[in-house]
Amino acid sequence: MGPPGATEGEGAAPRPVPPVDEAATARAVVDADGTVIGWSEGAQRLVGHPASAVIGRPAALLLAGGPPREILRSLAGVRRWNGTATLRHRDGHLLPVTLLAHRRARGPSGDGEAHEWLLVSPLSRDRPRPDEDLLTSWSLSQSPCTMALYDTGLRLLKANADMERVMGLSEAEMRGLRVSEIVPHPEGERTEDLMRRAVATGEQQHLRAALHLVDDEHETLWSVSLAPVRDPRGTVRGILLSAHDMTEEHRARQRLALVAEAGVRIGTILDLDRTAREMADVAVGQLADFVTVDLLPDIQDGQEPRATTLPGPVELRRVANQSVLPGCPEAVVPLGTVATYPSTSPAAECLASGQPLIQQVGPTGIDRWADQAPDRAERMRRFGFHSVLAIPMRARGVTLGVATFSRHRRPDPFEHDDLLLAAEITARAALSIDNARRYTRERDTSLTLQSSLLPRRMPRQTAVEVASRYLPADAQVGVGGDWFDVIPLSGARVALVVGDVVGHGIQASASMGRLRTAVRTLADVDLGPDELLTHLDDLVNRLSAENDDASGAADVGATCLYAVYDPVTRRCTLARAGHPEPVLLSPGGAPRVLGLPAGPPLGLGGLPFEAAEVELPEGSLLVLHTDGLVESRDRDVDEGMDLLMRALGRSGPDLERICDAVVEDVLPDRPGDDVALLIARTRALDAGHVAAWDVPPQPSAVAEIRSRASRQLTQWGLEETAFVTELVVSELVTNAIRYGEPPIQLRLILDRRLICEVSDASSTAPHLRRARVYDEGGRGLLLVAQLCHKWGTRHTYRGKTIWAEQTLPAGLTTPRAAGAEDGLPAD
Repeated sequence: MGPPGATEGEGAAPRPVPPVDEAATARAVVDADGTVIGWSEGAQRLVGHPASAVIGRPAALLLAGGPPREILRSLAGVRRWNGTATLRHRDGHLLPVTLLAHRRARGPSGDGEAHEWLLVSPLSRDRPRPDEDLLTSWSLSQSPCTMALYDTGLRLLKANADMERVMGLSEAEMRGLRVSEIVPHPEGERTEDLMRRAVATGEQQHLRAALHLVDDEHETLWSVSLAPVRDPRGTVRGILLSAHDMTEEHRARQRLALVAEAGVRIGTILDLDRTAREMADVAVGQLADFVTVDLLPDIQDGQEPRATTLPGPVELRRVANQSVLPGCPEAVVPLGTVATYPSTSPAAECLASGQPLIQQVGPTGIDRWADQAPDRAERMRRFGFHSVLAIPMRARGVTLGVATFSRHRRPDPFEHDDLLLAAEITARAALSIDNARRYTRERDTSLTLQSSLLPRRMPRQTAVEVASRYLPADAQVGVGGDWFDVIPLSGARVALVVGDVVGHGIQASASMGRLRTAVRTLADVDLGPDELLTHLDDLVNRLSAENDDASGAADVGATCLYAVYDPVTRRCTLARAGHPEPVLLSPGGAPRVLGLPAGPPLGLGGLPFEAAEVELPEGSLLVLHTDGLVESRDRDVDEGMDLLMRALGRSGPDLERICDAVVEDVLPDRPGDDVALLIARTRALDAGHVAAWDVPPQPSAVAEIRSRASRQLTQWGLEETAFVTELVVSELVTNAIRYGEPPIQLRLILDRRLICEVSDASSTAPHLRRARVYDEGGRGLLLVAQLCHKWGTRHTYRGKTIWAEQTLPAGLTTPRAAGAEDGLPAD
C-alpha cells in the first residue's frame, strides 16, 4: 500500500480530494475603529459567541482586561502583526490564543486610507495527529528535491527517491557509504570537507559542483546545501544534504551572457569583413567548435543582393571562419573565395527556405556529401562533425548570406535553445553587416564624388611649383568636405585655395563642390582675397537658407584660406575665414606660422574679412592645410603644429617627398577627419620677362608706346606677334587715355603666353559690344577679343587693369620664350 495520493495503477480513477475544513481556523474581521464586522464559524467554536452576538460590537469586549498599550502602539503603520492574547470565553473562562493579524485595504479603491484587520487563529495547533510521523517520512522520500541524510560519521542513513534517480543507486546500495565513496570525484571530497565543518561548527554550508554522474557524456551543475540536524538539546546528530540541478539555469545564464557579449563585440566598426570575424570569434568555443560566415557575392561588390529563394546550388563568398583548433584546419574554402554549395548543404537549404535548421550529421549524410563535395566530406570524417546549425543572415528584409555553426569537439548536439541563441547572434551580426554594407556604398559614392570635384591634375602655370595630398578620414568617420585648388589668374599670377566644409558624407562633398565652383568663378572675376571671401560668405548663407527651407537640414558651415601670388612682384596677398594659418619656409630659414588676421568662418554673415600682403623670396615654401592635419582626438593643435614644423625643417627639395614626410610624421594612423594639404614653392619672373612703361595721358603718346612694345618683342624673338600686339597696345592705351585717369602704365609679360596689361587710376571698366554700321567706335575691344586668347579686367585699390593674353606661335624656340634659361615650362 503506497502513501496517500499515490496512484494505484495506470488509468486508475483519481481519489476524491477531501474538502477543506474552514471551521478549523477562527477568523474575525475588525474595522479601523475596532468594531467586529466579520465572524466565522471557527471563531464561534473558539470563543463560544455566535456571529449575531459579536458583529457590530467593539472587539475589545472579547479581551480579558482590554488591549495592552504596547500592542496598540505596535499596530501603527504595520501591515501584519502576530502575537498572543487572552480572550474571555462565553462561559467565562480565560482563553490564551495565538493571533495573526493582516492589515488590508477596505473598498474597491485599495488606496489604504480605509482599512480593516483580518485576524486568524488555528483551533488545532496543539492537537496531535496520529499519521504525522509517517507523513514526515513520506515527504522526505517523495520530495522533488534531491535529499539524503548522513550521520556525524558522514555515512548515508537515508536517501529519497530523487537521490536514487540521480545516483543510479538504491538507498540500500548507498546506505553506510560516504559521499566520496558514492561519487569518486574531487567534488565528493570537497563535499565531505564541508560536511565535517557543518558537524564541527553547527553552521550550514553551501557549494556548487560540476559532476559527471550517471551519464558520463553530460556534465551537470549542482547547488548543494549541507544543513546540520540537531536534537532537542542542540547537539548535531546528522547532516541533511539537499541538492538542486542548476544545469539548465546555468546554461540559460551562459546564453544570456553570450548574447550580451555579442552586443558589445560585434559591429565595433563599420567594416563588413571585420564584423563577420567578430561574430565568428564570439560564437566559437561557447556555442560551436567551428563557425563560418558566407555572404552573397553581390554584398561585397557594392550591389543590391539578388533574392535567393529557389532550391538549388548557391554561390557564396567566404568572409570569416573561426575554430577552437589553431589555424582553422576544418576550413575548405579560403577566405575571400567564392564557392558553390550543393542544394543539399545546410547553407543552401536554409537560404532556400529562409528558416534556420539543425542537421545531425551521420554516416549517411557524410556519404551524400562525398558525392557532391568530396573535400568537405573528408574534413567532416577527419574531425568528427556530428551536428550542424545553419542560420540565414537577413537584415531589413534583405538576405545577406548564411552563418554555419558546427560541433565536433563538444559531444552534445545542437538543441532548439542553441538555435535561438545562434539566431540572435546572427541577427545582430547581419544588422551590423548591412550597416557596414550601406555605409561602404555611401562612402564609395562620397569618395567618387569627392575625387571628381577635386583637381585631377594641376593647371599649367609658372608662378609656383605645387604638390598636394588629399586623405579621407578613417572608415568610421567618413568622407568630409576638405578641398584644395590652384587657379591661374591674369598677369601670370596664381590663386592657392584650401577649404573645409563642416560635416561628413555625400552632403559635405556636394557642398564642397559648390563652394569650389564658386571660388573658381569669383577668382575669374579677379576679386581680392578679402572681397572673394565676403562673396563666398554670402553664398554659404544662401545654401544654409536653401537647406533649411527644403529639408530642415543643418546649416552649411565652412572655412577657407585664399592666397594670390604674383611672380612679377613676388608679393602674396592672403585672407582666411576661420581657417588654420599657413606655414612659410623661406630659403635657408626655419619654418614659421604666417600670421594672418583671423576672419570668421563662412556662414556667419555680416562680419568683415581682412587681407594681408607679404613679400616672398623666390623658392619659398607656402604650406596650406586643413585642421585635420594637425588636430586629432589624441593631441591638441600645438602638438600637431610642432610635428608639422619638424617635418618641414627636415624637408628636402622635392615637393612630393615633402608631402609624404608631412603625412607620415604628422598625420595619425587613423585620422578622425579628412586632410587637404597643398605645398607651393614660389618662382619669380625677372626683368628679362617683364617690360613696363609709363604712358603720358596724351593721344600722341600712343605711337611711341607702340614702338617700344614692338622693339621689346624683337628682343624676345616674338616678331611674329608684333602686328597683333601693336593693335592690342594701341586699343588698350587709347581707351585708357580717353576714358581712364592717370597714372597710366603699359606692361608686357612673357610667360607661357604673351600678356599685355594697361593700368590706370579709374575704376570704370570697358564692356564688349558689337558696333552698329554707322558707329565711329566700339570695334576695338571686339578685335582684341577675336585676336587674343582671352582678355579681361581686374580691379585694384588704385584703379583697374585691362589685360589680354596671346598664344605664342607654335614651334617657338626663343630661349626666353621657351623658358630654357629660367626653368620655366614651355607650353
